[in-house]
Amino acid sequence: MKTQQHTPINYTLVLGEVHFDLTSFVGKDILLSFTGNIFCLKCGKKTKKSYAQGYCYPCTMKLAECDLCILRPETCHYEKGTCREPKWGEENCLKPHIIYLANSSGLKVGITRKTQVPTRWIDQGASEALPIMEVKSRLVSGLVEMIFKKHISDKTDWRKMLKGEPEKIDLIKVRDDLLVTLGPELEPFDVTFIKEAVQRFQYPVLTYPEKVSSLSFDKVPEIKGRLLGIKGQYLILDSGVLNVRSHSGYEVIIEGA
Repeated sequence: MKTQQHTPINYTLVLGEVHFDLTSFVGKDILLSFTGNIFCLKCGKKTKKSYAQGYCYPCTMKLAECDLCILRPETCHYEKGTCREPKWGEENCLKPHIIYLANSSGLKVGITRKTQVPTRWIDQGASEALPIMEVKSRLVSGLVEMIFKKHISDKTDWRKMLKGEPEKIDLIKVRDDLLVTLGPELEPFDVTFIKEAVQRFQYPVLTYPEKVSSLSFDKVPEIKGRLLGIKGQYLILDSGVLNVRSHSGYEVIIEGA
């Protein structure tokens, strides 16, 4: 799903060449029908199973964007000369990255390419986020994040995130306290500290579910119900919640039920 930073966030579902305005369907019944076809996001070939959120197995094995270091940036191995695709690494990993604090299901630390701000926060369903420092590469961002992870989580509890708005957190105070505590450990790194205001986000949600039930096209070919809201990469229906990103590459038809 593509997003636009409005109040609330505006969501567009991209189905091939068709851009579907999902936000306008909040409060209405929708029907999502999976044709049974899955196509690789990279090579476009039909695949029986999707790997790494949208790729065929061969692409998963050869693409740098599917390497394990994407999940664990502190293990980036470009400087060792073993990057699967050096050019891709230069264009994506050897670029400025932001270390940030966010509040989606509670306090967390995270990293993202500078060009992905604020998209990354919206994708995670953050209610508020605060960039705290900038570094020159993905590797350095991962190493810095490891220091922060000793004190706060780097995970989002997606079930809790989908049950409602989290309690507000004074991210400025948390940042300042952490920088005092972690100052000595951060000294070896070339970082640029950021002094910006907290960014806050509102999502097009009418009602949050009391119980979060996950839906998947791997289990059923059709998913229908009243669209109660959209948050992060999730559609919140009265029949359950659907993670759209985890179904990247799936051929789906969407219509009013």
